[in-house]
Amino acid sequence: MPSSSSRLVLQGLSISRIQKFIPKKWKQSVKPVDIQSSQPSASYDYQRHELKTCTTDDKSMLENLLASLKEFVIQGNLLKAFNSFSLIQLHVSSIASYDVILHPISLLLVSCTKLKSLQPGKQLHAQIISLALEQHPLLVPKLVTFYSTFNLLDDAQVVTENCNFLHPLPWNLLISSFVKNEHFEEALSAYRKMVNKGIRPDNFTYPSVLKACGEILDVDFGRMVHNSINGSCHEWNLYVHNALISMYGKFGQVHVARDLFNKMLEKDDVSWNTMISCYASKSMWGEAFELFDGMRAEGVELNFITWNTIAGGCMQTGNFKGSLELLSQMRSSGIHLDPVAMIIGLGACSHIGALKLGKEIHGSAIRSCCDVFENVRNAMITMYSRCKDLRHAYILFQSIDAKSIITWNSMLSGYTHMDRSEEASFLFQEMLLSGVEPNFVTIASILPLCARVANLQHGKEFHCYITRHKVFEDRLLLWNALVDMYARSGKVLTAKRVFDLMRKRDEVTYTSLIAGYGMQREGQAAIKLFEEMLNLQIKPDHVTMVAVLSACSHCGLIIEGQLWFEKMQSFYGITPRLEHFSCMVDLYGRAGLLNKAKETITRMPYKPSAAMWATLLGACRIHGNADIGEWAAEKLLELRPENSGYYVLIANMYAAAGCWSKLAKVRTSMRDLGVKKSPGCASVDVGSVFSPFVVGDTSHKEIYQVLDGLTELMKDAGYVAWDKFGLDGEVLEEIE
Repeated sequence: MPSSSSRLVLQGLSISRIQKFIPKKWKQSVKPVDIQSSQPSASYDYQRHELKTCTTDDKSMLENLLASLKEFVIQGNLLKAFNSFSLIQLHVSSIASYDVILHPISLLLVSCTKLKSLQPGKQLHAQIISLALEQHPLLVPKLVTFYSTFNLLDDAQVVTENCNFLHPLPWNLLISSFVKNEHFEEALSAYRKMVNKGIRPDNFTYPSVLKACGEILDVDFGRMVHNSINGSCHEWNLYVHNALISMYGKFGQVHVARDLFNKMLEKDDVSWNTMISCYASKSMWGEAFELFDGMRAEGVELNFITWNTIAGGCMQTGNFKGSLELLSQMRSSGIHLDPVAMIIGLGACSHIGALKLGKEIHGSAIRSCCDVFENVRNAMITMYSRCKDLRHAYILFQSIDAKSIITWNSMLSGYTHMDRSEEASFLFQEMLLSGVEPNFVTIASILPLCARVANLQHGKEFHCYITRHKVFEDRLLLWNALVDMYARSGKVLTAKRVFDLMRKRDEVTYTSLIAGYGMQREGQAAIKLFEEMLNLQIKPDHVTMVAVLSACSHCGLIIEGQLWFEKMQSFYGITPRLEHFSCMVDLYGRAGLLNKAKETITRMPYKPSAAMWATLLGACRIHGNADIGEWAAEKLLELRPENSGYYVLIANMYAAAGCWSKLAKVRTSMRDLGVKKSPGCASVDVGSVFSPFVVGDTSHKEIYQVLDGLTELMKDAGYVAWDKFGLDGEVLEEIE
């Protein structure tokens, strides 16, 4: 018999209240017993018949109550479901059939779990204990699930460890809950206890355990579990092997993961995606792209995660157009762009200046309500900024009420990218006034601008700010930016002092200082620093090689430049880009090897840029080679550049050669294209600030006095103005 505590639920319920609760149709199915008409002399057989009828009626009532409880559970009406359960308990007590109560308890536990009703569930658990059913195999898994739903994993663990039957289900549920809540050590501890109890893991146990091993990089335990799987009598399981591939991918053992992948009896989309993710995590994009192509060839369904991973890989490898093409194919296949895909697309548009496509992605984000995500809006600001549409970028920026540091950084980097120093300074001050503290990205964005406007005062202030805040000590990005700022500003000694103080250096650190030495025509120092970098096993990238070749060019180190250009390909596997060929043209041009420069241009696998033609043209002007100069001038005109300086350079060439008809053609091209020569501008330090000074500016008379003084000093030192290829005043005025 159940104890008295089991009847607490019925406390306060009178018979009349119970009768009111029972539906009329249920009452009609139970025939009332007329006690008045019963004869006291009834036989024993008649009494047995009446008792049998009563028992039958109780069972009928119980079935109806069970049906009522199920209906209330389906409707989510937990209160009425518990009322029905109280009535079921009453009837179970009357017919002494306690096994019947298991099903309604199970239903109520599931309902408490789904409706997230903690207190009723705990009361039900107490009732289960009072009925001595806490060890029942039907209820233990549901109790574990119930407590796990509320993240009461300690309670779930107590229920699991106290159960005395050797089935893995409760343990699987517990281990899975630990993993979902990122309690990986506890998950592995539960697995050990499970095995020590003599409970054999099954194919539902292993995926969670393998995931826990991968997350905490427990290689030894992961291998032990793998051996356990191989030694078990379970059939080969797809989900277990997917988990194995993922685990070895987390360990960085991609070759083991690929071997498992190749040996799989069958593969699903998860298998392919997992293997691609393994390659992506190690930046092995060539293998990832190859696997992606194989996945498509076999007709495996692609989900948005796969598309995003490969599109992101294209971004990281510099294939921005390929990234956008993949997103286009993704949409064509019926998969809508999610926020991650939009961020990738906006990033690709930023790099190639695809403003129109970026606006289309912006519109798609608005239609799909993805524009509410902060990272999507930040990507939009960056896209508009990099596409030189600062007006739209600022409108988006202003529309955001709660601006995070990332939002401020996105707008600041836009201004610095466009050399808008005044707007950047104003925005930085506005950020400080709003109470947002700059982080290392903020300062790293501002520092290059300090170098470009030749205003080192702000740069030095930021240097002090970095030094005072210990949180920036290990931010290599910041210290690299400082080295770059001083190097670009011509303060190579200061840059070297910062360089020497750094505890950690990478290829960016060395590249910045090498470039600084090159600009100061200290080529040997640049080469020596580059060799030091190589001795420290720091691998150069394509930017480093541009700095090295440029240093050789500025300092006339022809043999060294040729040597490093060849080694770049054979030793370091860097395919020469247009910038490297430009450096070689400049190297040969400065040295007067104009035929070599011409040969470099004609043989390279790229279309020459306007800057490259201008470099060759300038070299021809200096060394007096009119033939190659005219050839370069014609090629430059074909590109119809917008830079007015190129047209002046061409005009100088034609004027020096007496080609007045061609000079007229230059003037016509400038007029047709709307190109106007901007007056030369310089920033002059006038004390507390830097003031812009343009040609013909009469508002700074003191500057003219300084210029006159400098001119006299130059004459005294023996410098003479060289106008061999200059235009006379009248022609120059017409060109301008």
